[in-house]
Amino acid sequence: MSLMQTTHRLEIETRGPGLYMFTDPVRRWVADAGIRTGLLTLLIQHTSASLVIQENADPDVRGDLQRFFSRLVPENDPIYRHTLEGPDDMPAHVRSALTQTQLSIPVMDGRPALGTWQGLYVFEHRRAPQVRRVVAHLIGEG
Repeated sequence: MSLMQTTHRLEIETRGPGLYMFTDPVRRWVADAGIRTGLLTLLIQHTSASLVIQENADPDVRGDLQRFFSRLVPENDPIYRHTLEGPDDMPAHVRSALTQTQLSIPVMDGRPALGTWQGLYVFEHRRAPQVRRVVAHLIGEG
């Protein structure tokens, strides 16, 4: 078998702070790519949102995470100098730095090797609606 690779760009619309699942479009794209065994890399092309793998069953988990990060990194903290884009911008950068902007996920049997209760999420840290771009790279064997 020969090594194959492919890329794809996803757009995820957000409506304010929170976690936005995008597992299903990724699963479909991986299945259609024809790579049975390999590595999937996801990168969000923004500095005020991040990527997380998180529970996909109980929505309270997502709400609790959002509330925890709001408490951990509050808006209007006097230590921030970067305030030109609004009071939620610098906290969004800090929250993004504390989480992840890139994920690596093994692909087995043509599917991302996520656990039963795991989902892929854009973790939006800004209040205004956004369109977030996630670049996917898949490499492996068919």
